[in-house]
Amino acid sequence: MRFLNDNEMGIRIGQLLTEYGYTLSSAESCTGGTIASMVTAVSGSSAYFKGAVVSYAVSVKEQVLGVDVSAGVVSESTALQMAEGAARVLASDCSVATTGIAGPGGAEPGKPVGTVCIAAHIPGQTLTRTYCFDGSRDDVILQAADASLRLLEELILKK
Repeated sequence: MRFLNDNEMGIRIGQLLTEYGYTLSSAESCTGGTIASMVTAVSGSSAYFKGAVVSYAVSVKEQVLGVDVSAGVVSESTALQMAEGAARVLASDCSVATTGIAGPGGAEPGKPVGTVCIAAHIPGQTLTRTYCFDGSRDDVILQAADASLRLLEELILKK
């Protein structure tokens, strides 16, 4: 597996979680477990990484994570609920979630290929953002995984 920037974010987020004494989980749709791979590629990550729910199917988002997708599967509302659901289900302090359109097909009106909604959750706060990444399916997935950890880093450092 290749990572953006040689997995710089996997390493940095591990150091930050260790420093703050936080645990992490992920809920991934369009990234399909890439965030979990980035985090667990770092030696010692079992000290802070609880696990991941790859909720590619809507039914998994709803039944496992408790998401209400009425705002749309690719939405900040869904990403937020996924992140909070992962933290709850996996009993972690922090979580990240991704839902989007990695391509090459699947574009919707107002949501082109590369649209990814990301949420990062820490105790007491969840932050969401929508991105539109360029490139191939693999490029979109790697950029989304990297951006999710960057968003988590931003949220932790603001605390």
